[in-house]
Amino acid sequence: MANGFQITNRTTGQSFTCCEGQSVLKAMEQRGLKCVPVGCRGGGCGYCKIRVVDGEFECGKMSKAHVPPEAIEQGEVLACRIYPLTDLIIECLPPTVAGLPNRQTKTTALR
Repeated sequence: MANGFQITNRTTGQSFTCCEGQSVLKAMEQRGLKCVPVGCRGGGCGYCKIRVVDGEFECGKMSKAHVPPEAIEQGEVLACRIYPLTDLIIECLPPTVAGLPNRQTKTTALR
């Protein structure tokens, strides 16, 4: 595709364009879309985990602690470190699935 690849978020039904060589997270941010929490933007924190349901992509370096090889095989990747090669259908994983605490969780100190 000359102008980029169509990325469709199956969770919300929203679509956006991702330019060739651009990460999915960068494309989301440029369009003001908030699908996943954002952390380091370098593949180390695991915050921006998504699932690619359909399509082909290239992976940049990601923390194996957050995205082991078997997760990549199942399409679970970090949005900051994947680059589409075709149109993609993605699902944004809720923070608890992505290994993060739920934002509504209350933490209390034990005495």
